[in-house]
Amino acid sequence: MSKKVLVVDDEKLIVKGIRFSLEQDGMEVDCAYDGEEALEAAKKTEYDVVLLDVMLPKLNGFEVCQQIREFSSMPVIMLTAKGDDMDKILGLEYGADDYITKPFNILEVKARIKAIIRRSSKKESKEENSKIASFGDLKIDCESRRVYIRGKEVNLTAKEFDLLELLIFNPNKVYSRENLLNIVWGYDYPGDVRTVDVHIRRLREKIEDNPSEPKYIHTKWGVGYYFQN
Repeated sequence: MSKKVLVVDDEKLIVKGIRFSLEQDGMEVDCAYDGEEALEAAKKTEYDVVLLDVMLPKLNGFEVCQQIREFSSMPVIMLTAKGDDMDKILGLEYGADDYITKPFNILEVKARIKAIIRRSSKKESKEENSKIASFGDLKIDCESRRVYIRGKEVNLTAKEFDLLELLIFNPNKVYSRENLLNIVWGYDYPGDVRTVDVHIRRLREKIEDNPSEPKYIHTKWGVGYYFQN
């Protein structure tokens, strides 16, 4: 089955170029040119990847990403202004899985999309994904990639789930931020360790009763993060 990608940008030439290149690789590509159109498309179709520009009419990329996260964990790659760290951090805060800075090389875009699809496919095919584990109020189902707190489902992004899964099934093992970046995002990921901090903070906000005094995901100061059961 061909992979489905949603490309969102108000610059039609950019969309046309990305679409042509991805279709050459056998992908199915839908296009949207503003935030509202993007959101409608994401509600109708579960895409393998959404490539989402930050600067959009009607709803900006951050708003679109945030609203997608209310109903889906489909991977989102943000297109941000070159060298604008704030855009990158904000993108991650709103639930993006990755970001690419403009102007970009189409080969880089294709490589990032394929890397995310490859990791998602591996997750689906892993036999160990049949694991279900419970720790206090927290329950994780690795087959359906769902997490519950006191029986209520918590909507995690793909990267948030990957982080939690890794930490849960290696309890009390302290991972440095660099290790987590390499394991969860991959050695070819160009981002820095702040990406890990943002995701850990967001994860705590979703699964901890009091994120500033966590009972699940702990910090070992100067070393890294670990899960305590």
